[in-house]
Amino acid sequence: MTCKPPLTPVSLAKFYMLLLVVSLLLLAACGDDKDGQAGGFPPPAVSIAEVVVRDVTPWEEFTGRIEAKEVVRIHPRVGGVIQDIVYREGDVVQAGDLLFVIDQEPFRAELNRAEAELARARAQAELAKADRKRAKNLVKRKLLSPGEYDQRVAAENQANANVRSAEATVQLARLNLDYTEIRSPIDGRTGRALVTKGNLVASDPTPDQLTTVLSLDPVYVVFDSDELTYLRYFVNEQQTVGPEEEAKRPVYVALGNEEGFPHQGYLDFVDNQVASQTGTIRLRAVLANKDMLLIPGLFARVKLLATKPVSTLLIDEQAILTDQDRKYVYILGEGNTAQRRDISIGRSVEGLRMVSSGLKPGDKVIVHGTQKIFFPNAPVMPQMIVMGDPPASPGPAPEANQTEAEH
Repeated sequence: MTCKPPLTPVSLAKFYMLLLVVSLLLLAACGDDKDGQAGGFPPPAVSIAEVVVRDVTPWEEFTGRIEAKEVVRIHPRVGGVIQDIVYREGDVVQAGDLLFVIDQEPFRAELNRAEAELARARAQAELAKADRKRAKNLVKRKLLSPGEYDQRVAAENQANANVRSAEATVQLARLNLDYTEIRSPIDGRTGRALVTKGNLVASDPTPDQLTTVLSLDPVYVVFDSDELTYLRYFVNEQQTVGPEEEAKRPVYVALGNEEGFPHQGYLDFVDNQVASQTGTIRLRAVLANKDMLLIPGLFARVKLLATKPVSTLLIDEQAILTDQDRKYVYILGEGNTAQRRDISIGRSVEGLRMVSSGLKPGDKVIVHGTQKIFFPNAPVMPQMIVMGDPPASPGPAPEANQTEAEH
């Protein structure tokens, strides 16, 4: 029979300490108050707000590009040597402004030659006309045969035709001389000059490009929409929207460095087919550009609005919690308890978030104090606020009852 060693003072101290801890835990477990709160602590104070119901016009956002409404590639209509470049690259020009001048001397000489040919043809026509008149008198006096008279008439007709041909030649020579002055056909901004003075440019068979002129006011904004958005915004809405409302569908645009959508335009074109490779359809909007800031090629964010508003539920962003890939909120349930509701959310509208499912009008959502809720159906002490307002100041906590205080 073996004897156990006697307990040391240190062992006795550890034993009594363990016994004290167990007693305190048992006391805390049995110390629930009548409201179900352990140790007499009051429910956490939270701010609640009723779900906002508001008419909101739905919209979708796309990415697009700014495009010029008119793009003109300047080519020479006659060949020759570039004698002068009148414009400065990047200038804003008006329709008719001079851009390039081709050496005009060969074309002036050709015009002079054509005018001389015209003068000769007219002189021959006058002589043929006089011969025909004399032949007519001779025929009446039986001094000229009808066959010879017909020859005089034919000669006059041929001379008149030669006059018209010479006139056309003069007109063409004058046009070619005018074409040596290359002018802008539209209002817009010029691009880089692709040739310099002294270079020989050709007009046929492949014309040389001299520069490009782009119109800048208004401009196009081109973007692609997925087919589901197209069906929702264009096909389904056509049953309830008239042609005038459809034609005035607003579009808002922002550049890459702009906040919000400061530029407003309107949709003017929807393509006639959906691209089978991408499942998208091309749309185009017209945008005023008085200050010339929107240049072709810029990236743009596009906001396309529906034609009619719909009733929408809105809640404060701070009320939304995340559980992995799910969004949820706590609402005030029976007995002032926090009940979890999984929701589907949409876009932000004036600081509030759209809710498409999970809530209904009249629900009171816990906005502030959700970090104090550790499990669903936990009791809370609600304080009513307006959705979107800051949290309310906490009120005085209720005092614990005397019995609990004695514990």
